[in-house]
Amino acid sequence: MTSSVASIPFVKVCACGNDFLLIHGEVIDGKPSPKQLSELTVRICDRHNGVGADGVEWMYPHATADVEIRLINNDGSEAEISGNGTRCVAAYLCAERKKERVGIQTGAGLKICTLTGKSDPVYEFEAQMGEAMISPELIVGLEGTSRGKNEVRGIPVSMGNPHYVVFVPEFASTWREQAANIQSCSSQFPQGVNVEMVIADGKHDINVRFFERGVGETQSSGTGSCASAVAAIETARAESPVRVHTPGGIQIVRKEGNCVFLRGSARLVCSGEFFSTWNTGG
Repeated sequence: MTSSVASIPFVKVCACGNDFLLIHGEVIDGKPSPKQLSELTVRICDRHNGVGADGVEWMYPHATADVEIRLINNDGSEAEISGNGTRCVAAYLCAERKKERVGIQTGAGLKICTLTGKSDPVYEFEAQMGEAMISPELIVGLEGTSRGKNEVRGIPVSMGNPHYVVFVPEFASTWREQAANIQSCSSQFPQGVNVEMVIADGKHDINVRFFERGVGETQSSGTGSCASAVAAIETARAESPVRVHTPGGIQIVRKEGNCVFLRGSARLVCSGEFFSTWNTGG
């Protein structure tokens, strides 16, 4: 086994406050194991000693789609999909290949992103996110909160990845603590869960805070925005289309039949090289 300093090209893209590094998986020599790829992702995502990001979208060739992506969060855990991360990849491909419609194979299936407008370096898309799977209201018992044991009522929604949507009258100062406690309920969420705290602001508006698997609080979430909007529609708290207000900006979710569509922007931020000691084998 030999080690050398590897130069890893990346592109950084941001979508509504979610930032991702886009890296072609083929640039990594030696076919890294899942553990090695996870460790590399943690290093490059570190906001002090690395480039800094919520995660890496590792990109690979695909026989029928424009690209296949594999999302690894900044803690090294793998996720099925990020709606914002997928849109970041679409912006990169549109810029590089001059395309206006991009097919992206994710861990949650094929997603089609259609360019609706651009003003370099910002690209606007509507993404076909597929069908939302909604479960009946679920009561989660929490322990270890500052107020002792209590219960939370929420709606489980799958967008190809798991979400738990909690409607609240306001965002309490302890909402992050509560969201982390919800995530720790492994018996009810064996694959982990993304938690959304949602205020229904009107017929077509909701306000959302996000606490995601492997990341913690984020400025926005594409799939989380979809899950929140669909839960609001299904419980008659809102009607399609829904404007999702987040700390990172506004996204629009519409429901057409069983299919959910997500509209929002992605901004190309920078490109560069990350230098990392890498075991190359041999």
